[in-house]
Amino acid sequence: MSGETLLAANVFAANLFDVRGLSVLVTGAASGIGFGHAEVMCANGAHVTLVDSEPGSLDVAVARLQGHAGSAVGVVADVTDPATLEAAVAGAVERRGRLDVLFANAGISAGPGFLKGDGSRNEAGALENLSLATFDRVLAVNLRGALATLQAAVPAMKRQGGGGRIIVTTTVSLLRTETLVSTLYVASKAALGQLVRQAALELARYGILVNGIAPGPTITQIGGGRLQDPVARAPFEHAIPMHRLASVADLQGAALFLASPASAYITGTQIVVDGGSCLGSAD
Repeated sequence: MSGETLLAANVFAANLFDVRGLSVLVTGAASGIGFGHAEVMCANGAHVTLVDSEPGSLDVAVARLQGHAGSAVGVVADVTDPATLEAAVAGAVERRGRLDVLFANAGISAGPGFLKGDGSRNEAGALENLSLATFDRVLAVNLRGALATLQAAVPAMKRQGGGGRIIVTTTVSLLRTETLVSTLYVASKAALGQLVRQAALELARYGILVNGIAPGPTITQIGGGRLQDPVARAPFEHAIPMHRLASVADLQGAALFLASPASAYITGTQIVVDGGSCLGSAD
């Protein structure tokens, strides 16, 4: 490849994945996957509003993003409180004049599944022992919270014209059954996957693209940071063909892709980032 051809290819790639100047809002942004999304957007020149319900963690996250090509602002809001979400969106629009990209990322765990890592039964995770109160909480954050987030952002995207991008953090659990992950979590995320499809169908007319990023098991703070423990993550690692869990960095490419012009004709789908775990076990 000649020097001129290589330069042209590099310029084309830079334009294809260009998010410079975009107004971006991320929920659950103080840590984990949400912070990873905020980081990759900010590092590539976007103006990011980080939304989280934990003020102290949010301040730390915003401080970590200082010095990047873009900018970062923290806003305290709770996805179970729609009024706070509406205020966060209004603030982002006021600061940047529009909202281009929404990452609906906030979510919580529902605990372990009906099997333990050694293959024995976990009676606390048995169907008849599942807590309805826990299910209500998981649905409130993972499903109702995502819907409330979309409801806060969509009117702003419709008003501004020119569409927008909505990227929802789902999970591979919406595509398969689980043994080590609670049935309550799986059910909440399965419904969330269908919400992505419904929203994509409805909003296509307005140029608003709606997609999901479906991670496999990822090392974050979710569930009390359970998967940071090598013993707890060992059975997951054994079952994944690549024999490791995802890091937050493993999801940043998908986030950049779905927020950028590179995905201009993609809506209503899930980008699976799971190390091959949906394929089944391998050697």
